[in-house]
Amino acid sequence: MSPIVDPAIANPETVLGALDFAGVAVFAATGALAAARERHDLVTFAFFAAITGVGGGTLRDLLIGAPVFWVQDWRYIAVCLAGALAVWLIGAGPWRFRALLWLDAVGLAAYGVLGAAKAEAFDVAPLICIVMGALTACFGGIVRDILAGQPSILLRREITVSAALLAATVYVVARAWEIETWPAAIVASVAGFTLRAGALRWGWSLPGFPGGLVRS
Repeated sequence: MSPIVDPAIANPETVLGALDFAGVAVFAATGALAAARERHDLVTFAFFAAITGVGGGTLRDLLIGAPVFWVQDWRYIAVCLAGALAVWLIGAGPWRFRALLWLDAVGLAAYGVLGAAKAEAFDVAPLICIVMGALTACFGGIVRDILAGQPSILLRREITVSAALLAATVYVVARAWEIETWPAAIVASVAGFTLRAGALRWGWSLPGFPGGLVRS
């Protein structure tokens, strides 16, 4: 018998539901901002917004055997289209690149938690819940960067994926300690966002591999 998804995840009036829709909205906005940077048309804005907003969650659902969330609920695509239209109407401005980075930070934290929670609802092992949290938070951005011809977030020294991993890990550990869903989700989201915000503000990064290739 297939596991049943916690309806709180799809209800925007709950903490997890709010994180879900917020994650889709901010990632959709980053997709539209990437399209704006390349001066694409409105249709491409919508495509970038949709693929970025639902990309990570789509892969997560396929991997854990869940119904693909946006196929079951039209509101997710509507949120993506609204985000694309909003960015189009706001127009050009020097703030766009910084906005993309900070919106990405919000999305990484929110979707790191939501991805882990969705996997938890399907009785996935805790370690895999953390992986699903990071995948949910990062995959849409990876696709966005590839389509926009930008370096993938996986190839940047600055902290990005680590923020999603932290958010997912804090959530999974908190739930293992039997902390209620909403405080676990809030604390985990704040932890992930704080780490990413520190990277943006003060240039935090993980240490790279020492040395380099020795050429003969």
